[in-house]
Amino acid sequence: MEHSFWHSKWQKNEIGFHEPEGNALLVKHAHVLLSGGEQSSHPIRIFVPLCGKTRDIAWLLSQGVEVVGAELSEVAITQLFEELGAAPTVAETEHGKVYAKDGLTVFVGDIFKLSAKDVGNISGVYDRAALVALPSQLRAQYASHLMEITHKAPQLIISFEYNQDELAGPPFSVNEHTVASLYADSYVINRLERSVLEGGLKGKVDAENLVFELVAK
Repeated sequence: MEHSFWHSKWQKNEIGFHEPEGNALLVKHAHVLLSGGEQSSHPIRIFVPLCGKTRDIAWLLSQGVEVVGAELSEVAITQLFEELGAAPTVAETEHGKVYAKDGLTVFVGDIFKLSAKDVGNISGVYDRAALVALPSQLRAQYASHLMEITHKAPQLIISFEYNQDELAGPPFSVNEHTVASLYADSYVINRLERSVLEGGLKGKVDAENLVFELVAK
């Protein structure tokens, strides 16, 4: 999608894709991201690509981990910190602004401009809104870039599967075959769950939740 599409969505508050209470599937399967922290001398740092102002960030922070986000819309980021009740510091970098406060760092702008040096050491990736937000022609570039900047950190991916002919995205349908085509060469992929999305997607089309664990080979 063009950057203007997402900027317009946030400016107009057309954010039906935003879940105000966070995602129950994250809580259910968070062990994928949180396990192993006790054995490491480094803090758990979770990268959340295309994070918006998801309440999932508040939940992750409540687990004592650090969160690094990337989001195109500065409107979304300012609302995120407001809803967290946190007054962030804002720094200018060569790639744009960075908002930070109390274990949360969010980069403003194009995720494809971020480097491994920018995001730092990443323990795991939580992808609930990135793959399903990207059109098919951008997914391979995204997956490759994500692996590069996180050094193939483990991933927890939450996606939807539905008949794309019945509803135009985003969010787009991202099925098991698509995840495998993007990541099978680099990760062992374990499907953790397939379940009916109650009420369908946007209340318009039957859909299923898919949850995947990815571990580098």
